[in-house]
Parts: sequence; structure tokens; C-alpha cells
Amino acid sequence: MNILVLGGGGREHAMAWKAAQSPLAETIYCAPGNPGMAQLDKAECVAVDAEDFAAVRQLVQDKNVAMVLVGPEAPLAAGIVDALADTGAMVFGPCKAAARLEASKAFAKEFMARHNIPTAPYAAFTDATAAKAYVERVGAPLVVKADGLAAGKGVTVAMDNETALQAIDDAMVTGVFGDAGSQIIIEGYLDGEEASILAFSDGKTVVPMASSQDHKAALDGDKGPNTGGMGAYSPAPVVTDALMARIQKEVLDPCVAGMAADGSPYIGVLYAGLMITKKGPEVVEFNCRFGDPETQVVLPRLTSDLVEIVRACCTGTLDAIALDYTSDACATIVMASEGYPASYPKGRAITGIEAAEADESTQVFHAGTGLKDGALVTTGGRVLAVTAQAATLEETLKKAYAGVDKIHFDGAQFRTDIGQKAFRHG
Repeated sequence: MNILVLGGGGREHAMAWKAAQSPLAETIYCAPGNPGMAQLDKAECVAVDAEDFAAVRQLVQDKNVAMVLVGPEAPLAAGIVDALADTGAMVFGPCKAAARLEASKAFAKEFMARHNIPTAPYAAFTDATAAKAYVERVGAPLVVKADGLAAGKGVTVAMDNETALQAIDDAMVTGVFGDAGSQIIIEGYLDGEEASILAFSDGKTVVPMASSQDHKAALDGDKGPNTGGMGAYSPAPVVTDALMARIQKEVLDPCVAGMAADGSPYIGVLYAGLMITKKGPEVVEFNCRFGDPETQVVLPRLTSDLVEIVRACCTGTLDAIALDYTSDACATIVMASEGYPASYPKGRAITGIEAAEADESTQVFHAGTGLKDGALVTTGGRVLAVTAQAATLEETLKKAYAGVDKIHFDGAQFRTDIGQKAFRHG
């Protein structure tokens, strides 16, 4: 079958890379794709914006696309699944109503409260003065979140009132997140270790993928501003078999059952960003698609056919599919542009990717790259996700950082402590 992958980042590169391994895949169209995706077997990049629904519809029809894999959250939140519903293609992702789990933090918190899904206490505000009064009354530590989509950057963990008040000003007065910050959520601080659980859902059955752990802060030691993610590894030892059983029972199952009961069956990838506290798993956020960079470490470990799994999700037959993973560990190191997650330069020449990929266990996923006069250059904040697999996490990290050392672009920044939390677990 012909497959369309919507998006052009590191997550979408990993999705297309995995889909290309399926014997069911004929041509994989990537819209708009990136230079890394263009090099994949079976792949063809098409200059179509993933958020231009009319153009996407036309592409689906012109190329006889049978399956659409939606990468980014913005088209899902805007209703791309609904817009393609009558094309005859299987569209992998939640409808607009179900995508509110990510598109609105207030909706997600209210949904979790109604369906008894563990999460931090919260309050929602559309008025900055009221929000500030709440901070002064409750007191830090608190977490301030823009209600809407902010590319992973709309969250401030405030350990003091001053930081929380500044975050309110940034979102609601200065407007650094645009419309996404016109409403904010202020929630209690959860103390624990983070984990990411991605799961496949067909609207009735929900099956978790291998565990992973993202690294959101820009700098080593979880310092600096929040980013879209600076690296990840899988599996995450904080997620034991017993804990995964609790996550299934307390988070995943009630979420999918709740969406169905509310009239918005959830089909696609359900991403539960969790804090593992002394009480157990608590939901920090839900996302309605593959995570970035978690996808770059979970899909390489998946030995089952991704296209078969997606087809099962779209046809309501996920209960008949088994998900198998290699026992190897996988890690990815994000190489970002100088200045990210704030403003950053573009157009800087990239060299060394072929040298990094000379090791067969290393794969470099393109996140923010483009071509200028035929040469590879930076175009985004997160530029590359250097990914490696090996029998142990220690060996995996050595391989991934060895790959990073072979790649160069001016001003490249990356964390040097990805995966270190895993070793606390022995």
C-alpha cells in the first residue's frame, strides 16, 4: 500500500524509517519530509504543508494513499483526521474531539478528574490577576502551563513564587506563546522521576509500547528552560513490570474507556507523560501522537511490523496483534542549534552524518535540516537525533555520543548526561 507520513521532523523521520521496513509498504510519501527522509528506501518527499488540509486531501487522492500517519500535534488538533475521513484512507490519529487531550490542558485536567485518572491538583485561569492571586495564596513550588499547543515550551516549573508570577506574565501579558497562553493551568508540583509511556489504541483496546524517558530541560542536570526534548532512552528502569501494570489499569485503560464513553473514541497513539511519585504514577500530560524524541528510541526497538499495527488500530482489531521488542537498549541524543529553545540561527553547514552512521547500530534522524545549494544545513532548533542501539544502556550511550562527536555544525549544543538517571536503579 502507499503510505503518507505527515510532518518533517525527527519523529516523522523515525516513523517513515520504521514503516519502510514493512513488506506492506510500497511508496512512502513524506509531506513535507526532510533531507533524511528523502534518502529512505521507498520514500518520496512532497512539498505539501501538513496543515494545508485541502492539499493533503488532494495528495491522498492523487497518490492513491491507503494509510496516513500523522506526526505533529497541530494538524491533529485542527482536525486532519476528520478532514480525511471520507477519502477511504486509514488515518492514524485521534479525531479533533479526542485530540483535545493535548490541545487543551484544561480539557485534559477536567477529563482526568471526571474519570479518576491520577494527576496533580490544578486551577485554570483566563485572567492574569486572578492567577497571580492564586500563586500568592497557594505558594510555590507550582507548575505553570499554557493551555494550548506550545511545541513543548509552554511549561514552567516554578520552585518559587517569583518564577511562577513571571511565567504568568510571559503567557498572559507578554503573550510569548500567542493564543496558546490566553488560558493557563497552575498545578501542584509532583516530586518523582519522569517516564514516557506511548500506547497504541484502536478506540477499545490500548497496548503500551516499551517504556522510555525524555529529558526536557535544555542543560545538563535538568537545568535551564524546557524544550521539546533533548534526548531519550528506552527502556526506562523506573518503569518496572508491576508499575507498567498499574499504568495500564490506572491511566491507559480509563483514558481510552473514558474517551469512548464521552463519544470520542481514541484511535492512534496515546502518550502519557508521567511522574512516578511515592504514591505511584501520576499524569503530567497527555499527548495525542508519537512523542519526540521518544519515538526515536521506541520504534528502533520494535520488532513487530508498524504498518500492521497501525492497520489494526484503524480497523479495531488491535486485540489480535502482538507487540514485540528487542531486548537491546536504545538512546538518542538531540543536537540542537545555538540558542535553542529561544531564537537560534539557521543555515549552518552540517557535516559528519555519514561518518556517524558508518556504525551500523547508529541511525541519525533529521529533525531540523534542509538543503542549500545542495549542501545540508540547519533549519530548526532541534537539528538531529543521533540514535544508537546496543545490548546495554551503557554501551548504547557510548555509541550515541561517539556518533555525536563525528557530526559538526557551528554552535551545536547537546546534553552530556542523557540516560544517567537509569543507573540510579542499579
